[in-house]
Amino acid sequence: MATPPRPPDRMPDSAFQLLVEGVVDYAIFMLDPGGHIVSWNSGAERIKGYRAEEIIGRHFSAFYPPEDIVTDKPGRELEAAIADGRLEDEGWRLRKDGSRFWANVVITALFDDTGRLHGFGKVTRDMTERRRAEQQLLERRGLVGHLVEAQELERRRIAWDVHDDSIQAMVAVGMRLQLLERRLPEEHARTVHDLDEAVRGSISRLRALVFRLRPPEIDGFGLVHALEAYLVDFTPSSELSCTVEDGLDREPPKDTSITIFRVVQEALTNVHKHARATDVVITLSTVDHGTLVEVADNGIGVSHSADVQAGLEHFGMIEMRERSETAGGWWTFAARPGGGTAVRFWLPTTTP
Repeated sequence: MATPPRPPDRMPDSAFQLLVEGVVDYAIFMLDPGGHIVSWNSGAERIKGYRAEEIIGRHFSAFYPPEDIVTDKPGRELEAAIADGRLEDEGWRLRKDGSRFWANVVITALFDDTGRLHGFGKVTRDMTERRRAEQQLLERRGLVGHLVEAQELERRRIAWDVHDDSIQAMVAVGMRLQLLERRLPEEHARTVHDLDEAVRGSISRLRALVFRLRPPEIDGFGLVHALEAYLVDFTPSSELSCTVEDGLDREPPKDTSITIFRVVQEALTNVHKHARATDVVITLSTVDHGTLVEVADNGIGVSHSADVQAGLEHFGMIEMRERSETAGGWWTFAARPGGGTAVRFWLPTTTP
């Protein structure tokens, strides 16, 4: 049987040249040791706007804005590539028409077997759209951060006003009603007693409102105690069995605790409304200089990726993710292997 021919050890130069010249998403070209352009591919023409005959022979500093020319950034980049073998940079570059684009640039120094410099390989990618998207995301997160901060300040103000004014006034009314009840004849005392019960119920509801606006336990007793106190009211109304598993090594800062509390609140509300669950476990642990939280339920779960995507587009999910990411962390929502779903998020709480 004839032995099949052995494939070549390397791509023929002509084929490799065709590959480089055909790449349109990257500007790939060569520089001589002095930084002058000696080759040009179709991607370079598309990104930078020059035809090969217009640019070959010119110095690659033609792509740099004036502020970089003044500081000799092109020369410094070649020196760094020679010293380290390779340089990567991101920054503004110029097209033929003078417009700017944000570029990711890799310059590789090319040496022969004797160590003599033969030139440089340069690969440039237009990252303008990605940078614009990142800037928009940063601006959006900054705006969300300001809104969340303003919301928490307003909630705190309302909570203090309700506690210091409304609740205290109603407590005083209740005390007067109790005093009046003891002084009235029995036929009138019952009516006053009923009024006192109504006032007590209103006070209880107002205190629950204050708790939802600004849980005082966070300031006085910490995050876990605040969550457990919240579940005392939430569990009977939701008919869910809820437990908190505390694996924290340290108490998160107050602002971080408030963010965690709000995300857990929203997660529990979503479980109550949509999951058809009977059991929820909230797990907190200290991981990677931060706090990792999981809210896991035993509900109907999600059957495929479309359900997950639909869930992620729900306003409550968006709010949880925005709160987590604005605080510098991450947030996920996924099906649990044993059934049900889990919201997991992590927030930084200490400096590494």
